[in-house]
Amino acid sequence: MANTSAFDEARRLPVAFAALFVAGGAWAQSSLTVFGVVDATVSRYSQRSETPLGVRITTSSTAQNSSGYSGSRLGFRGTEDLGGGLAASFWLEAGVLNDTGAGFSSGAMAFNRRSTVSLSGALGEIRLGRDYTPTFWNDAVFDPFTSNGVGINLIATASGFNTPGQAASGFQANPNYIRAPNSIGYFLPPGLGGFYGQVMYAFNEAVKYDPGTLTPNVANSQRAGRYVGGRFGYANGGLDVALATARSTIGAQYLQGTTTSLDIWNLGASYDFGFAKLMAEYSHNKLRIDSSANPISITPPGANGALVGVHVPVGPGLIRAVYTQVKYSNVAVPNQGVPGLSGDPKSEKFALGYVHNLSARTALYATVARISNKNGADLTVGGPAFFTKPINGSTPTPQSSTGYDLGIRHAF
Repeated sequence: MANTSAFDEARRLPVAFAALFVAGGAWAQSSLTVFGVVDATVSRYSQRSETPLGVRITTSSTAQNSSGYSGSRLGFRGTEDLGGGLAASFWLEAGVLNDTGAGFSSGAMAFNRRSTVSLSGALGEIRLGRDYTPTFWNDAVFDPFTSNGVGINLIATASGFNTPGQAASGFQANPNYIRAPNSIGYFLPPGLGGFYGQVMYAFNEAVKYDPGTLTPNVANSQRAGRYVGGRFGYANGGLDVALATARSTIGAQYLQGTTTSLDIWNLGASYDFGFAKLMAEYSHNKLRIDSSANPISITPPGANGALVGVHVPVGPGLIRAVYTQVKYSNVAVPNQGVPGLSGDPKSEKFALGYVHNLSARTALYATVARISNKNGADLTVGGPAFFTKPINGSTPTPQSSTGYDLGIRHAF
């Protein structure tokens, strides 16, 4: 059966909110689709660190992975026409590690990518369950590598995943970066002259206590996990532009009166000229630390990222290229030098790839990427961590990360 990529959803942001006020009509036809992707790649990673005395240390590995071009998955989706313009739908999609045969959740199959049920009608769609966040869509849609493989943009690497340097600086990972569980979302209907949009709220499902002094002194038990965000855009002809914003609560100490949130906004755009499709995005990420015990304002860590990329069709193939960078602010990562005197940590990345379509469902691909780190930044294209243990009293600093993917993807 024909495959529908999850990322394609953002282009035609789903149909329609449940016409909750429409009386039910006659029961009508239902549909069920089984779909999926099997993507296998051989990947090579190499990370280079260097001491102030010029001693270079390399960590490297070669591995067979999944999802170098498209995320490997197995999914089931269906729609029932309820009549009167009202429809009920479900979507269950599980990530698959086809290199080992396991799922993404403790080696077992779990619908960890998307698991939603929805009602849609002339007013739009209401969707409940685990789903992609509005702020993630721009990182994926306007990235030539759609957030997969060694070519993934640095905005995604810095915003969504923790690294040793980020942890030391207090820049915590965002657990709701790609998807949010326990969410309720609303999507504008189609037919709005090219305008589309969505809003989402994700519950943290915390147990509340009254009086609050009885709340257990357990970190992240009260507010962490909450997400609220939205994305609105316009697509017409070759133009697609979208703005997204969100607040994701990533930490809390309830009895100490502190809450840590990650505030995000990003703006992406693309234009398809036919002979080439240009893409660009800017992303702003800032920690917000609210404290009732210490209301004095402090300047928390942040990270700003940008990318410029292109797709160039060549016969049955596609050339993909991107330049992306991330710069941190108000951080003091290991080996940065003297905070305040040394420059802010910064990473730059170049990635180049080619996809050769053997058919509408099967493609061969190759990608190569390189990251240059400065002032203690430690982002990688994947694989092992940098070597940063002291050597003869001198501590290595992350310098560069390189890698490649060679793989095949089959969609069904």
